Amino acid sequence: MTERMTEPMADSTADSTAEPAAGSAAERPAEPPAQAADPLDTVLRPVRGGNGFEEAVERLLQVVRLGLVPAGGRLPPERELAGRLAISRVTLREALRVLHEQGLVESRRGRQGGTFVRPRPPGADGPPVDAAGLGAAGLDAAALDDVLRFREVLEVGAAGLCARARLTGADADLLRARLRATGDASIEDYRRADTLLHLAIAELSGSPSLARQYAAVRARVNQLLDGIPMLVRNIEHSQGQHAALVAAVLAADETRARQTMRQHLAGTASLLRGFLS
Repeated sequence: MTERMTEPMADSTADSTAEPAAGSAAERPAEPPAQAADPLDTVLRPVRGGNGFEEAVERLLQVVRLGLVPAGGRLPPERELAGRLAISRVTLREALRVLHEQGLVESRRGRQGGTFVRPRPPGADGPPVDAAGLGAAGLDAAALDDVLRFREVLEVGAAGLCARARLTGADADLLRARLRATGDASIEDYRRADTLLHLAIAELSGSPSLARQYAAVRARVNQLLDGIPMLVRNIEHSQGQHAALVAAVLAADETRARQTMRQHLAGTASLLRGFLS
């Protein structure tokens, strides 16, 4: 009788004991979790030259109002903030003082001290008072930006036209007198003196239409300025820019007059956007 030979059965456990192929998911090391981007990086960028204080105030207000540092949370140390904003620690402290005066932050001493965001009082869940003031002026954030851009077009153009006109005699004397008035004005009277100086530049541009348009937009801007605090540091800075602007106009330096006016307006725009947006 012939024996029937049977082939050995394949081991059913072979697949389970086989080594994983090179490069398989089992062999690759686990990737480290992705690092979350620091939300402060979006706001705390180096400020542009010329308006360090005003832009620093704007950025710090954004940090608080956007909730990038929550109520009760601590702002980064002064050294880090100054580095991120590319400003001196003296300028940073002056900017932080504005937030202190507005009741938005507080200082704590000790090893765990620093500058902390103050919790909003109960019932303050609605829009900030300043934002409500923006609505009362008939503007939203986009409309605010529109007003500021239109103002820039008018005033930068007026400064250039004044310089090109080579002002002399009574016209030059008027500009000097308006500049002196801003320097002599008290804080309470400063905004009016500032308005008259800027209005003189518009009137001396040689374009009555430009002057009329500027008067209208300046009335809107003053309504907005009334909704933010008067800052001594900003007034001092503005006065230096006023002097440089008048000097450029009277020197018939059109390029410098336009650049100085644009930089001057950018400082005010930063404060308005910071407080009202």
